[in-house]
Amino acid sequence: MRPIHHLEDLDPGTTFVTDGYTLTTDEIFDFARRYDPQEFHLDEAAARAHPVFQGLSASGWHTASITMRLLTTTGPRLAGGVIGLGGEVTWPRPARPGDRLSVHGEVIERRASKSRADRGIVTLRCETRTDAGDVLQILIAKLMVFTRAAGATTGESA
Repeated sequence: MRPIHHLEDLDPGTTFVTDGYTLTTDEIFDFARRYDPQEFHLDEAAARAHPVFQGLSASGWHTASITMRLLTTTGPRLAGGVIGLGGEVTWPRPARPGDRLSVHGEVIERRASKSRADRGIVTLRCETRTDAGDVLQILIAKLMVFTRAAGATTGESA
């Protein structure tokens, strides 16, 4: 089992890399049908003809969903879970069928809560990349993370 990381453990400059996840054409179509039903995510000919995508690509929100899965399953195990407080996401280029994605993250800021001694905020910069190193998504996320002392009261254990 992955160790739990409390607020005190997450120094700025701390980095991590998740396991990989291979994106399939069927997943792109399924996600698009359900959540982003635009022609260039649903039809390969339309995607090839699109002036920006020039081929089938995943919805940016699909890439974001895969990023969340990788963070929660193979990224650092955060005390209290991955609790988002806000963020910014950009997609420099689209994810394509067959791309193997992984998340490369870095803690860029840590601060204690001014009103709650049992928690704080960690800002992560996460790049979702292909195995070739192409950056598909950049996520700057502010996350609530509990302190080690809070773990005793929440019943959390490693």
